[in-house]
Amino acid sequence: MPTINSGDTAWILASSALVLFMTPGLAFFYGGLVRNKNVITTLYQVFAVVLIVSVQWVLFGYSLAFGPDVGHVIGNLSWVLFHHVGATPNANYAPTIPAELYGIFQMMFAIITPALIVGGLAERVKFSSFLVFITLWATVIYDPLAHWVWGIGGWLHNLGILDFAGGTVVHISSGVSGLVAAIYLGRRAEHGSPQLKAHNVPLVLLGTSILWFGWFGFNAGSAVAANGLSVSAFLVTNTATAAAALAWLLVERWRTGHATLVGASAGAVAGLVAITPACGFVDVGGSLIIGIVAGILTYFSSTLMKGYFGYDDALDAFGGHGIGGTWGAIATGLFATTAVNSQGANGLFYGNPHQVLVQLIGVAATWLFAGAGTWILLKVVDLVMGIRVSPEEEKIGLDIALHNENAYPETLTWDAGISVLESIKKSGASISKSPMPSLPEDH
Repeated sequence: MPTINSGDTAWILASSALVLFMTPGLAFFYGGLVRNKNVITTLYQVFAVVLIVSVQWVLFGYSLAFGPDVGHVIGNLSWVLFHHVGATPNANYAPTIPAELYGIFQMMFAIITPALIVGGLAERVKFSSFLVFITLWATVIYDPLAHWVWGIGGWLHNLGILDFAGGTVVHISSGVSGLVAAIYLGRRAEHGSPQLKAHNVPLVLLGTSILWFGWFGFNAGSAVAANGLSVSAFLVTNTATAAAALAWLLVERWRTGHATLVGASAGAVAGLVAITPACGFVDVGGSLIIGIVAGILTYFSSTLMKGYFGYDDALDAFGGHGIGGTWGAIATGLFATTAVNSQGANGLFYGNPHQVLVQLIGVAATWLFAGAGTWILLKVVDLVMGIRVSPEEEKIGLDIALHNENAYPETLTWDAGISVLESIKKSGASISKSPMPSLPEDH
């Protein structure tokens, strides 16, 4: 009979808090990358996901994702409001911690995943429409996909896919959805302008550092125990992250003549993404290769590939998470070894080419499901309530236009925006239809 282990329980409680802390870290990372007139709305979008999914998960999300299987695609509703989820461990998921704690730990994954999509739709989405879209996405995309991969009875789980902490469930799903959102919404009004640069690099580094710190709970915590596998996952996570950042900055220095802090930060996040599905299955040597390749791949996907195809993935949700997660999921099928985790499987380089096929099936299924599902959800929300802000609101900046707030109220951005709003109101025209006076060049 399952018995609660106090050490495991303490570690997963701490890991849950670490994973939750990643989401404000993501907010700072994204907030530093946008322009100063859109900082508040970017932070708010990420924070709003915490509020929405925290409630959705306990209402029915956890039951859909991890509840008793229905047709190998979804859980049933018997765990609504955490009914039948209490202090007694669930031997199928976590035999040494309370079942309720496992639900809490998984809640934090469910929170950060849709928050990652903000990177693809930043600076041009109505806040109310965003809230509705995220609620639908968490329910229709994330919950079934989590069941496919991690739920007992899920079809990819039965197939033998290896995804230790969320390469498919978290990163491919959010990255591909970010790409679809960027294409659906179209480019920002000033796309291609040199003004579209990170407005606050220290904020980017702060966000990266919080993400790196919290990611140890994300990856090492996914062992669901304080044991040797958790230690191994911790080590390879740190190794791959550093290797990816180094690879990015070296390629950037070679191509542009400069090694930027924003680039190194993006490379570190790419390493975290790529090692996530593999961290419980690969050794240190494998993690080095995964990290180096991730840094190189995501650099080119976030620069050359995005430029070639012309889509406006504002903060590289797809370039970092979609491509990084895809590489990480495939690399798991290459470098996995039962010497690290006897509950896993060997990969191609350890004599099992079949695992690569399984990983590719999981990658393809996630791409198709997340991509098509996101497009449909965006279309529905757009038809019902509209999804993109007006050109005037976009030019003013969403902080003032949507929230009547500004991250830097002492700057001219605030005064100029308020002046524009007042002139529009005096004219009796609506914001969405009135001609937009020109703002100063640096805004």
